[in-house]
Amino acid sequence: MMRAALARRDALHVLEAEDLAAGLPLAPRCAAILLAADQPEQATRRLRAAGFAGTLVVALARGASVADAVAAMRAGADDVVIKPVGPEEVVDRLLAATPARRPERRRRDRPQLPRNGDFCGFLGRSPAMLAVYEQIERLAASRAPVFVTGESGTGKGLAASALHVASTRQEGPFNALNCAAIPATYMEQAVFGLTGPGALERAHEGTLLLDEVSELDNATQSKLLHFLEKGRFRRAGETDERKSDVRLVCATARDPLEDVRAGRLREDLFYRLDVLTLTLPPLRERGDDVVLLAEAFLARFAGEEGRPISRLAPGAADVLRARSFPGNVRELQNLMRRAVILGDGGLLGPELFEEPEAPLPEETPNAKAAAMLMDAAHGGTFGRVEPFAIVERRVIEAAIAAFDGNIPLAAAALDLSPSTLYRKKLAWQDRRRLS
Repeated sequence: MMRAALARRDALHVLEAEDLAAGLPLAPRCAAILLAADQPEQATRRLRAAGFAGTLVVALARGASVADAVAAMRAGADDVVIKPVGPEEVVDRLLAATPARRPERRRRDRPQLPRNGDFCGFLGRSPAMLAVYEQIERLAASRAPVFVTGESGTGKGLAASALHVASTRQEGPFNALNCAAIPATYMEQAVFGLTGPGALERAHEGTLLLDEVSELDNATQSKLLHFLEKGRFRRAGETDERKSDVRLVCATARDPLEDVRAGRLREDLFYRLDVLTLTLPPLRERGDDVVLLAEAFLARFAGEEGRPISRLAPGAADVLRARSFPGNVRELQNLMRRAVILGDGGLLGPELFEEPEAPLPEETPNAKAAAMLMDAAHGGTFGRVEPFAIVERRVIEAAIAAFDGNIPLAAAALDLSPSTLYRKKLAWQDRRRLS
């Protein structure tokens, strides 16, 4: 049936084999292998163990679960099609992935592991970061989705860009979508498009980063799962399906399994996305990288601000190494800019980098935020009754102010989704414009 479906397209020359043992001698002659197996993980592992690292493998599995499909992709399959499925759909998936069917692209030189600390925009040569660079090089060669995890400020967006630059898709577009910043009513069209292309189409033949994918609403998550399984999608409001050849990279600062348990992320979507994982280390585990980064930020901000600051004073590096940096590289970047602006003369002293003392228990940020929220809820007085919408807005604005404008943190303190806060702010802005 597959041979007949391919023949109707006049697409490729097809070689058939009764089983894997008979097919192995034919594999070197193939641009792609369609591997029909009841146990796709074991069959894929045997095929990859025999070589053919550059050959595309699509596993056709009967009665397999999503977990079986993920296991097969981790074993080396580039795609898994679960039966029952029609031969035309299998051929569509096979031809979309086959290198012979894709336009040739000029391949730039592969990024080299750093000698001066620079790799695809990253700066650092600690053992933890060298391991990350090597993993990026390995993961970049695959077509499978990647889940990038790590604390806020560790460079997850930069890692997604590095995966793109190090891949064969580097000539295609790199598109990033911050799911936490999209109001719920616009999520579907932002990803799949409405009257024009969405993020998925704009990243055709390239890479799409979905940052904080758990913030997508359930309907959009369902459509994304359909795209991953079928390779097709519909724009919002359309009936005709479209195709897009995209490699998905998802990033999150939270534990994705916790999001699954909390119902924020569909379990079947998570296991479809979590084929390959890249975890970025926090800055406090990167040793002397903190000094390397500090000096780079120092040179950059001194030039931008027109300040005659040339280097760190003695002892400053030790203070930087001792800081915990809960905000990681982003916190260091802000710290260096502030030090450049406030510093005196050509040196930056260690006093500019000392970690602030922990506040007293009653003065912790959460306690301060709670006090601000209490004041906001009561409008500074007790016993006054106001419409709920006014109290709600005052509480939300107080929460955002308590966390210095950080909407995800404010949302967490209020036990709300960040998209809810963004949606509320947009509604208030619209009312202000209308009035």
